[in-house]
Amino acid sequence: MDDDTDTETRRPGSLGTQTGLPRSIEAAWGVRDPRRRGPKPGLTLELIVDAGVRVATRDGLPAVSMGRVASELGASTMSLYRYVAAKDELLALMIDAATGPPPVQAPERDGWRPGLKGWSTAYLGLLRRHPWILRIPISGPPVTPHQLAWLEWGLATMRETGLAPGEKLSVMLLVSGYVRNDATIASDISTAQSTQSSPGAAVMPSWRRVIERFADPDDFPELQAVAGSGVLDRDDEPEDEFHFGLDRVLDGIEALVRARG
Repeated sequence: MDDDTDTETRRPGSLGTQTGLPRSIEAAWGVRDPRRRGPKPGLTLELIVDAGVRVATRDGLPAVSMGRVASELGASTMSLYRYVAAKDELLALMIDAATGPPPVQAPERDGWRPGLKGWSTAYLGLLRRHPWILRIPISGPPVTPHQLAWLEWGLATMRETGLAPGEKLSVMLLVSGYVRNDATIASDISTAQSTQSSPGAAVMPSWRRVIERFADPDDFPELQAVAGSGVLDRDDEPEDEFHFGLDRVLDGIEALVRARG
């Protein structure tokens, strides 16, 4: 270890300058950059991130820019760069702030399946409250405090399953991907409906009419059977669809857990 490494970065549990993370992300972990002077009065990293979340929540992700966030704070754009070096860093910190700490975890005695179901339901609620998160591409594994805390919660539900560590991570990738996909589809449909002449109109009955009108029974016998069954006469409840799919995902994980004994 180099002699000029700050002693604060060598303490167990702290992040050092060798993490490869931007200094704003390290600051989210409470690691202070000793080479910087004290913060400018009236402006902090937390205030900047909170302003970004407000802009995204109110006006959508496209409205978020360094200049817009600075305007929200009544500050100059350049002053933000003392705390956040790039917009990508700001977006990562905004996701972490909107995510927040995980809710109180269910007792481990409830088992892994109820635990993962609780995790998934809570994560879906988070994405529904902040749909702009879904518009930020995932560029790698989570590195911010709250996101890692949520991952820790999910992994802890599988403590007694007998799954290998790598399998547990793969399960979390599978489950979180399912939740994000469900939330993204719902958000896309909601956005599309808001621009239509009749916002809130039922989707499935309209689709049924398209199938009945254009899908030749000889070419689309299965679709015609679905349309004729009555299941498209009304929109499904989003919660029902979500839990149906989640249960099928958990069924597959349960087969893996049984295989591991």
